[in-house]
Amino acid sequence: MATSIISEVDFDATGKQGGYLRLPHSVHRSAYGWIPIPITCLKNGNGPTLVVMAGNHGDEYEGQIAVANLARSLEARETRGRLILLPMVNAPAAEAGLRTSPIDEGNLNRLFPGNPSGTPTEMIAHYIEEVLMPLADYSVDLHSGGSSLLYPATLLRGKGHNAEETKALIALQEAFDLPYAWVFTSGGGRGSSGRTAMGAANRKGVINVMAELGGGGEVTPDILCRTERGLRRILHELGMLPNYVPDTALGTRELNVQGSIYAYSAGVFQPMKSIGDDVEAGEVVGLIHHADTPGAMPDEITSPYPGIVLCQRAMARVVRGDAVFQIAADAI
Repeated sequence: MATSIISEVDFDATGKQGGYLRLPHSVHRSAYGWIPIPITCLKNGNGPTLVVMAGNHGDEYEGQIAVANLARSLEARETRGRLILLPMVNAPAAEAGLRTSPIDEGNLNRLFPGNPSGTPTEMIAHYIEEVLMPLADYSVDLHSGGSSLLYPATLLRGKGHNAEETKALIALQEAFDLPYAWVFTSGGGRGSSGRTAMGAANRKGVINVMAELGGGGEVTPDILCRTERGLRRILHELGMLPNYVPDTALGTRELNVQGSIYAYSAGVFQPMKSIGDDVEAGEVVGLIHHADTPGAMPDEITSPYPGIVLCQRAMARVVRGDAVFQIAADAI
């Protein structure tokens, strides 16, 4: 079934266009209304098509700022090929500053391939997968830890299903030049059935990477700077920003994620490790305090994995099942 979303930009037109994707949404105050999803398209000469998205989760901010700044500052004459920019692709969630949409509780990055006649979030997922990804050669999806988690600036990628794809993914990784790269040990191939934007790109044969960029419901200046720098370096690598002169690469440490560590009781979480710290299997990495029972000893959280801390919980209050750390080890 065809999408009901209407684009105000013509993806085939040369030049720079800004406007909205109009997502039909009939409500009490607006019977024939639509939800505006901001989009900018720059097209000039021959070259690949790159789709850059942020705001997939609405409480993840560095990407939203970086993509909006790119849309404002770049002109078509500076570029080659076609660049499609969506700074807040799940617009209702981004406007509310929430991980999920306040309209339908939809988590966009768990709803692909979407549904053209479904909820608003399902309609967005369908449009990305069936309209935008078929236009693209490459895509970048910018995330962070959101309100509940903290990440260092980290690229995420698959291994590639063949030598050519692997080479292209490594080229994007080296161009983005973030401190860490989470390399998936399984999945990520073009046959992936993942419910994420990465899965959508894989199914359409698009070379794609994600990034986790900070979190905790705030904007980190250093990570924002690295994000903006990295996007321009990617554009240059793809031949889409020919006059840009990249600076010297800082280098990336490749990691494989070992797993997450979870709270098994409710209380106040005290981390005893920080991002980048080494961890031994069986080591105590945090405590859960029970302030409502002052005589109770805190519960110890131990790591089942050796490695380093890649991700840490940002919120102190926890309940059973909340992730408090993610542990990674050097890629093999």
